[in-house]
Amino acid sequence: MFLFLFLFLLSFPSSLVFFLVPSLYLYAFLLLQLHCLLLCAFSGPNCPCSEVKKMILTKQYRCVHSASCHCTKGHLSEDVIFLVFQHLNWNPNVIATLSCACKWFDDIAKRVLWKEFCRTRAPKMMLDLQSSGSHSADGNWRALGKLLIFCSGCTQGGLYHNVQVPGHFVNKTRFSKTLGKSFLMPQCLNDVLYVSEPCEHIDQGEAGDLGFFRGIFKSFASSNVKRMIVNRGAQLHSTEICPYCKAKLWSMLQANMIPESAKCRLGSHKDYIEYYVCLNGHLLGVCTLLPLSDSEDVSETE
Repeated sequence: MFLFLFLFLLSFPSSLVFFLVPSLYLYAFLLLQLHCLLLCAFSGPNCPCSEVKKMILTKQYRCVHSASCHCTKGHLSEDVIFLVFQHLNWNPNVIATLSCACKWFDDIAKRVLWKEFCRTRAPKMMLDLQSSGSHSADGNWRALGKLLIFCSGCTQGGLYHNVQVPGHFVNKTRFSKTLGKSFLMPQCLNDVLYVSEPCEHIDQGEAGDLGFFRGIFKSFASSNVKRMIVNRGAQLHSTEICPYCKAKLWSMLQANMIPESAKCRLGSHKDYIEYYVCLNGHLLGVCTLLPLSDSEDVSETE
């Protein structure tokens, strides 16, 4: 019966489940408790929870329950939560939903679940970012998870002046270290930067066709790029912050650190490209794209 009910819940779309079970906490609690019962019923002494302990950080963290949190009546096992979300393939929507339940769930999501999501979504990139010995990505895992799947767009009067494009989630994005090399000054080529292919936003009025891109530096705190930014006396943006980690931003245009290779690599129309780097090494920028009609005319001429 438990197995049937558990599979029945998982088969529903999340929106319908939330309608049937309006409390976010109640839904998460019910799902986790059912899975725990299944593990105990069918696994017995051979429960796979014992193996999961090797996968989760062994460091002990203090409880971060809020005063009004319902789960102060009893902790859920982090091992069970790990197994449930492993079964859900680290679904980012469910992770974000669980984070809203209480501070304790939010803590384990930032510490464990977003980390596993990033490792699953971009395994080679995560392995490289951590190869320097760091146990966490610059900023935090939740910020990096958002960067992998969210195009930040821009607001009118914000980073890109009068351009206004709403942010949105993307299904797939390819991040390239080779593309990142094009964004580095000759003095900084030893740094490692991953940059996404531009997310195209066609026909944005006077701005034309725009491409929004994002990226992340490896070990930004000790990078040549950060050292050069500081040496050039670049000022942090007075009002805008990173949409991924809320840190302050440097303008690479103001620091005169946008190489010609970046414009060439992106095929920027009229050579317009602008991007920012935050204190945690997240990069976000925009460029104008060559209109499709122009490229067709060039092809016919050639």
